[in-house]
Amino acid sequence: MLIGLMSRLLSAHKGTVLAIVVLQLVQATANLLLPTLNAAIIDDGIIGGDTGEILHLGAWMAGIAAVQVITAVAAGYLGAVVAMEIGGQLRGELFAKVQSFSSQEVSAFGAPSLVTRATNDVAQIQNLAVLVFIMLIAAPAIFIGGIVLAVHQDVVLSWIVVVVIPVLTVIMTVIVRRLIPLYRQGQGLLDRIGRVLREQIIGANVIRGFVRQDHEVRRFDEANKDLTRNNLQSALLVAAMMPMIMFVVNISSVFVVWFGGHRIDAGEMRLGALTAFIAYILQILIAIMMAMYVFMTAPRAAACAERIRAVLDTEPAIADPAVPAGSAAAPAGGAADAGATDRSGAVEFRNVSFAYPGAEAPVLDGVSFTARAGTTTAIIGATGSGKTTLLNLLPRFLDATAGEISIGGDNVRAMPLDVLRGLMAIVPQQSYLFADTVAENLRLGAPAASEPELWQALEAAQAAEFVRALPLGLETPVSQGGTNFSGGERQRLCIARALLKRAPAYLFDDSFSALDYGTDVRLRAAIEPLLRSATVLIVAERVSTIVDAGLILVLEGGRVVAQGTHRELMESSPSYQEIAASQLVLEEAP
Repeated sequence: MLIGLMSRLLSAHKGTVLAIVVLQLVQATANLLLPTLNAAIIDDGIIGGDTGEILHLGAWMAGIAAVQVITAVAAGYLGAVVAMEIGGQLRGELFAKVQSFSSQEVSAFGAPSLVTRATNDVAQIQNLAVLVFIMLIAAPAIFIGGIVLAVHQDVVLSWIVVVVIPVLTVIMTVIVRRLIPLYRQGQGLLDRIGRVLREQIIGANVIRGFVRQDHEVRRFDEANKDLTRNNLQSALLVAAMMPMIMFVVNISSVFVVWFGGHRIDAGEMRLGALTAFIAYILQILIAIMMAMYVFMTAPRAAACAERIRAVLDTEPAIADPAVPAGSAAAPAGGAADAGATDRSGAVEFRNVSFAYPGAEAPVLDGVSFTARAGTTTAIIGATGSGKTTLLNLLPRFLDATAGEISIGGDNVRAMPLDVLRGLMAIVPQQSYLFADTVAENLRLGAPAASEPELWQALEAAQAAEFVRALPLGLETPVSQGGTNFSGGERQRLCIARALLKRAPAYLFDDSFSALDYGTDVRLRAAIEPLLRSATVLIVAERVSTIVDAGLILVLEGGRVVAQGTHRELMESSPSYQEIAASQLVLEEAP
């Protein structure tokens, strides 16, 4: 999997990779020539007393050393560039894939795991790529060339090479085989500690409120100890490698000097040849160490590649239709094509059901209604009755498991997601703002909106007063999630963001719950003219928010048990009467 992923990523950098290969081969060749030239200087120059030969060969050595340095620097630079581009490409692909996921896929992986895969896992792939470009070509070239040239210097002493290589291979195999499962487990433990830390940061007030700090400390400590234990085991294996290799290197050097000295004493070998032989033995061992370092990094990168591949290979449960309907809406402004799709944005649910995979009972069952353009359709019911789920089916944040949903006369499944969602402006249940300025958060709904348009939307959303009071007004920075604003302020800013988008349909998912009664009344009065021609769907908890709605759906256990106007339901629906009675003083009920 790692090789396949790397091959695909490198396919766009073939020219640069070829240049790196050539540079590494030149570097390895230069590295291999130096001991032979050094041997010639010792035997022919120093021992032979030929000063001219020393200068001649010394000049060649200096030139070759310069070439070695230049090619090593160039190969390292190009390798780093390609590795960083690979990392950037992987992060981009992961981001694009996660953006296409529905909430089901995000929940399956977990948000902390997806963050870890896009950061830490990609970094591991980058690190391996850098090592590959620096070592993986040069190491085999030096290894093979070192063996050939060592044999050329002295065939008899070459038996030491024959013995040493299998020993080092066994060491490398044993260490790598033990590292692979540890690294794979370690990435999972990294996900776990990220999840625990994220929960503790986000839920800090809940933890403090229930005085559960000690419990959470123990919970984090457990996850931290498991990760530390895993990292320690892998670190000990890596640390054990170096003493083992140095032991083999030192023993082999002792044997070379011992037997080489006897051969020189017997006149069967020259001193320069012994020096070169020792240098080649060291080069062979260094090449093996380089390869081992790559192979030790590879298991962690392989585990990360599996995790990255799992995300990239996941097909979103909700995707664009294979063959978009010919009546698909035009992208401009999210409006439908005049010749095919009804621009009114009328919404119709026909016997719609939804159940989560593996659930025993459906969340929604047989829901049918029509929300006409220019009217407000409200959805009310007890907690857990399926109100938010129903609203999420329209923009296909979730897909209905049965039935048909249409907007403007078109089946939502037959429309490209961008076109479908371009037909509606949404105020979600969780009022979320991004880490930017107030103005840029508002322009999420209309990127080209002018400042007067921003203030107009803020006025309608009853948010202009507190925004004007901010030190920098529209340019006031917003913290991540909008935590530097109160719940009611966030809610009004999200409503203003939606109002900026001129859309045929508006979806409000319990978007007035954080507002006091007076602000609620003023806001609804201000936005009514703006939404007069649109199809408006509101999920509400308060009856006072929806008394003027053209159609009210009463959900109970995932089924529509009643629908009609407020007055009709007060006369005919016991469920609605119960909800209204719990919120309104009956004498004041319209």
